Amino acid sequence: MLKKFDIYIIKKFLTTFFFMLGIIMLLAMVFDISEKLSELIGNKAPVKAIIFDYYLNFLVFYGNTFSSMIIFVSVIWFTAKMAQDSEIIPMMFSGRPFTRIMRPYMIAATFLMLISLILNHFIVPLSNQKRLDFEERFYRDRIYVENFHAEFPGNQYVYFDNYASDNDVVFGLKIENWSKDGKVVSYLSATSATNKPGTKKWTINDYYVRKIHSNGDKNEAIQDLIIAGDKKDTSFQFQIEELAIRDNRSETMSYSELKEFIAKEKAKGSGSVPMYEIELYRRTSYPFATYVLTLIGVAVSSKKTRGGIGANIAVGLGFVFIYIFAMKVTTVAAINVGLSTQLAVWIPNILFGIVGLYLYKIAPK
Repeated sequence: MLKKFDIYIIKKFLTTFFFMLGIIMLLAMVFDISEKLSELIGNKAPVKAIIFDYYLNFLVFYGNTFSSMIIFVSVIWFTAKMAQDSEIIPMMFSGRPFTRIMRPYMIAATFLMLISLILNHFIVPLSNQKRLDFEERFYRDRIYVENFHAEFPGNQYVYFDNYASDNDVVFGLKIENWSKDGKVVSYLSATSATNKPGTKKWTINDYYVRKIHSNGDKNEAIQDLIIAGDKKDTSFQFQIEELAIRDNRSETMSYSELKEFIAKEKAKGSGSVPMYEIELYRRTSYPFATYVLTLIGVAVSSKKTRGGIGANIAVGLGFVFIYIFAMKVTTVAAINVGLSTQLAVWIPNILFGIVGLYLYKIAPK
């Protein structure tokens, strides 16, 4: 049963959070509009689409992404103000243990954490689809892929030197087909290639094809078939969308779709698998950071300080920067060094959870 004390803390928690969220998102929109306005006008983006397809979903995505950090600053802000107004001391002298004071904080944190979980797994992917579709139509930098390689079903290996979406041409395309016993059975090389949109039909230019016939007894290549030409229409088992994938494509996928996509990328030997796995696991780990940051926020701001609220905010921002830095370090380690992606997204929560427990232990009681 919630008491007036609990309702008072929860109300301050939620009102401060939503107020700060609104201010920060408003500023983010202003900066984003100033950056994109000329392109949107030049591409004749409809006002209705700008508001409902882009900026509404912009608020959903970025508001949810930075909610844990905003929660942290909000907790420090209103708790430090309560401490400066001498509201914390009477709570402690009333005989309530510090754990009892933490109760309404954790209730509010749980409410916000559940909202973030639901958004991450069910709503944000659909919202991102609309937002990114709008960017594709009216504002988007080109896709550029370099030194691509992947394995497709049937022991087919695909390589190309580079691809840019502004000319929609693949340069330096090479395709190798291997037998089950590890021998090359055919090889294709083309100086350039273009894919017919929405199909698996391709046009290859300045091409060279070699089909290798093997003598089964001596295991030697004999009577190889070599074909070369200037231009040819053909079909492959893939489209350009499977080769040139934007990094944020995973943001539009539901949990099950992302799991299936990761399995396909692993089968292809894609080097982007760790990045997609991080996207999958962070959808759960980031909301749970709410508990850790709330604990730290209360511990560092519940004591009245000479520097006032400003000192508490400075300490809080220091923790935010360190937390973001820790997330970046573990993400880079997972992508480039081979650290477990699941561990990488949880390490900041674990480390800061330990810090939070220590600060809670030494907090004034």
